[in-house]
Amino acid sequence: QVQLVESGGRLVQAGGSLRLSCVASGRTWSIDAMVWFRQAPGKKREFVAGALWNGSSTKYADSVKGRFTISRDNAKNMVYLQMNNLKPEDTAIYYCAADKRWGELPIEDSGYSYWGQGTQVTVFS
Repeated sequence: QVQLVESGGRLVQAGGSLRLSCVASGRTWSIDAMVWFRQAPGKKREFVAGALWNGSSTKYADSVKGRFTISRDNAKNMVYLQMNNLKPEDTAIYYCAADKRWGELPIEDSGYSYWGQGTQVTVFS
């Protein structure tokens, strides 16, 4: 099993920045992809960004390209989501997810077995 714990969510003004963190523990050797999803009230959970553990690939949703950056610290088993120029529509619960994906980064939430509890990001204008 792999355990994921997110942190860093808070209330922030539009145009501001925030960095989310996710730490993995347990059988971390069994995963090669770590991603971020988000779910806004009344909406489906959606893919935000993902990265392969070996650094060979990253992927972003069109809605966050140019504003969000995903990064990893393999030594600490952590993945980060740097969010800049935040907009009210970025308001959501942000989830970290992971799995062994053999070099792929699916954008469907069904593609990931391990999930954190989520961290709330609220952007006000």
